[in-house]
Amino acid sequence: MLSRLYNFMPGLNTLLNYERQWFADDVRAALSVAAVALPVAIAYAQLTGVNAAVGLYSCILPMMLYALFGTSKQLIIGPDAATCAVIAAVVTPLAAGDSFKHWQLVVTMTAMTGFWCFIASKFKLGVLADFLSKPILMGLLNGVAITIIVGQFSKVFGFTFDERYLLERLGGVPTYLSQTHVPTLLMALVTFGVYFAMKRLKPTWPSSMFAIAFGALLVWIFNLKQLDIKTIGTVTGGLPVFNTPAFDLGIIRELVVPALNLAIVSFVSMMLTARSFAAKNGYDIDADKEFRALGIANIASALSQGFAVSGADSRTAVNDATGGKTQLVSIIAAAIIAIIAIFLTAPLEFIPSAALGVVLIISSVHLLDLKAVWQLKRKDKQAFYLASATLLAVLFIGVIPGITLAVLLGLFQFIRTVMRPTDNILGVDINGVVRSLDATDKAKSVQGVFIYRFNSPLTYFNASYFKRRLLEQYARQKDDIQCVIIDAVPCFTHLDLSVMSMLADLDVIFKKRDIRLELAGRKRQLLSWFEIAGMTSGTAGIYIHSDLYIALKRNSVNQHTQVVSLFE
Repeated sequence: MLSRLYNFMPGLNTLLNYERQWFADDVRAALSVAAVALPVAIAYAQLTGVNAAVGLYSCILPMMLYALFGTSKQLIIGPDAATCAVIAAVVTPLAAGDSFKHWQLVVTMTAMTGFWCFIASKFKLGVLADFLSKPILMGLLNGVAITIIVGQFSKVFGFTFDERYLLERLGGVPTYLSQTHVPTLLMALVTFGVYFAMKRLKPTWPSSMFAIAFGALLVWIFNLKQLDIKTIGTVTGGLPVFNTPAFDLGIIRELVVPALNLAIVSFVSMMLTARSFAAKNGYDIDADKEFRALGIANIASALSQGFAVSGADSRTAVNDATGGKTQLVSIIAAAIIAIIAIFLTAPLEFIPSAALGVVLIISSVHLLDLKAVWQLKRKDKQAFYLASATLLAVLFIGVIPGITLAVLLGLFQFIRTVMRPTDNILGVDINGVVRSLDATDKAKSVQGVFIYRFNSPLTYFNASYFKRRLLEQYARQKDDIQCVIIDAVPCFTHLDLSVMSMLADLDVIFKKRDIRLELAGRKRQLLSWFEIAGMTSGTAGIYIHSDLYIALKRNSVNQHTQVVSLFE
């Protein structure tokens, strides 16, 4: 019974078997995480277009529940720049300037994102962690980072963008710069200065928190609101209050696909962070349970009137760097944020919007890594093209279409790999070991035998390509071939009647040329599939052997003598 409970709530196992010597490290890490999470949550709330308290609510229940349901000991769940940018891009046009409707659409999309994650975990789709390749994710995150940076220039310079898309905003830069509000710009520069001074003097201290606090202190002491320096305004603290939807429920259909895209991107991004810290600390994580934990965290955030969350790489790095040992870090940090959200929100109203814009720009710069994208050109041109296409899509057509394109590119990349995989012609080396024929000449082809390997599962949409490649490779052989052997292990992974029909066609083609067609590997499976497909095996049909070595032995009277003679 207890083991089933631990399986359902992996974090509970750690907490119930907690060791006293971990506590001091966990408390120190929790204080650091809370100090970093507070200003970031407020800044991301502004990015999402909701009250600062919503950002705080988004940290509390999600962090606590992930500590129980997640399998990573270091990962910190919370607001994320890319996630917030996606939500804002979807919800802003639907809300049409109604702030209350905007907030409720944000909460609704968050709940839908959690729902998609939970459904994915039920169907064990943790494999989606590998769905978006790293180059695609690199392009996506760089595009989102640039979009956020440009968007925050309006807060730093004190003007308001009239355009929605990046290119139009960039086109209007000269006009907007002429509208610069000098006091706001000076506040932003002061925030930058305090941030970098803290980074230099006290690298381990939460620089963002000190920079924002200093800006708020200046506004409060010198009453800088009279200079038209905008602040985040009144922050409604206390416990979150659930409100019934104040929008047409038909709008929900507009959120379904974006919420699905957000679920996939959030999960993939979270898994990259979780896996890297799990590898560093010597343990494994369960992708399906992580999907469920992310779903529970997002649903909890929606129920507490917060917005969508994901794995926060910067806060996770702080947790690990300050010695956090267990999930208790998340629980303590969440409790600290809860106390502030419920009882201590009054001072938050003095935080200048320019300071939050600076924090968002700095956070986005950390996401930005154009150098890594460019380096892909030398390492892997295909990966470079994928990353660049995703980056340009996000910049030119928007965040949501860019994410949709990233998902499609991931799908197309997978389909292309399966439909047009690599293949090999096999031979044997001087020790009789089967290996690929290549320029090194370590292996030689076996006289009279052509051995072919197709490096992808065979299915209906690549069967014709397999047939064409096999016949092309066979046609290039100069020796007199009496037998064609197909390595069945990598390609015959499941029954597909289209594949079996293609195999029967090949058998007919080779029989007309007086050549035997043989399969090596997966003997029991293939025999059962042959029976289902009504095909004949053995002398009257296609030979099936247990493995390549048995197939070679049957086709060589004295295999050892022949192998040695190949290398003489």
